[in-house]
Amino acid sequence: MLRDPKQALRDFLRQESAAGLILMAVAAAGLLVANSPLAPHYFEAQKVSIAGLTVRYWINDALMAAFFLLVGLEIKREMLEGQLANRKDRILPGVGALGGMIVPAIIYASVTQGDPQALRGWAVPMATDIAFALGVLALLGSRVPLALKVLLTAIAIIDDLAAVLVIALFYTNELTLSALAAAATVLAVVVLMNRQGVRALPLYLLGGVLLWFCMLQSGVHATLAGVALALTIPLGGASDAKVSDAPLHRLEHSLHPWVAFLILPVFGFANAGVSWSGVSLAELSGPVPLGIVTGLLLGKPLGIFGFSWLAARLRLVQLPTGVSWQQVLGLSFICGIGFTMSLFIGALGFAEAPVLAEQAKMGVILGSALSGVVGVVLLLAFSSRR
Repeated sequence: MLRDPKQALRDFLRQESAAGLILMAVAAAGLLVANSPLAPHYFEAQKVSIAGLTVRYWINDALMAAFFLLVGLEIKREMLEGQLANRKDRILPGVGALGGMIVPAIIYASVTQGDPQALRGWAVPMATDIAFALGVLALLGSRVPLALKVLLTAIAIIDDLAAVLVIALFYTNELTLSALAAAATVLAVVVLMNRQGVRALPLYLLGGVLLWFCMLQSGVHATLAGVALALTIPLGGASDAKVSDAPLHRLEHSLHPWVAFLILPVFGFANAGVSWSGVSLAELSGPVPLGIVTGLLLGKPLGIFGFSWLAARLRLVQLPTGVSWQQVLGLSFICGIGFTMSLFIGALGFAEAPVLAEQAKMGVILGSALSGVVGVVLLLAFSSRR
């Protein structure tokens, strides 16, 4: 039986929207706990060691590998048979995503210039949290046309792909060549399995565990093992490349609820907790938080809307039916909700600077909140109930 791309898209949007609403709730809970009498227990619990790694490490490096696996599966599916399968359909979200990455990075770099340590966070405001953003759009209900949600999804997926490349290229520690060679060997075996038509998911997942362990020792961030494994999972069925029982579809369908309703909430609760006690206005206006807030709040809409509008003026793209430029402007602000990927990149960039890491969290939370509010106000003003 053939998989219906439209039904798959509806299911994806429905699950992502629900996950976004849950993510909002747990992020708020993390903030409340971190600023309550329970704060010492909250922070100490993340330092507890299990099997040689802290709880925080297990969350950010092990559980998030499953998140990156799902990201990789979604990227591969969308590029081969989804909203990005047609070259023409890639242009508008591709141009928007490109602007939404370049402009925030430039703004952040201009704010933090002269401070090499602060500059490590240049990629933090580039990210868009697809679940959080769709959760916000879900609050607007029928005021937001489906085509606008599809456009946001496509932009965010391209955004995720770029974030993965940035992490691999710019946030990699000193490499251990022996472990890296072992990881390459494991990956080659899994690729060979794909070429030989192996469809047994347990074998691929076993290879993924081995790949994660090798990358953990190599200096390349271990979560990237999830993306690498995803690209090797077969999308074709036994006789038809688009049948619904393809290993990629089965794994994505099985993994999505665990990531959306367990892994991301755990990550959000553990990483959104920032103590605002004693935080001054001067601290919030420091280079790192100011660069992130302006990058998300101003850089994202300037990049996405500006690049998209310019491409339309050059007749390279056209808006989807039923979508106005005013709605694209509101959407551009919604894309300034960075949260999950921004927090993740911030933790990598400032791993050796705890104070800047906390300031980065403040910037991500404040910038994402302001972007969401402005985006909702604009979409309410420019969208009619449908």
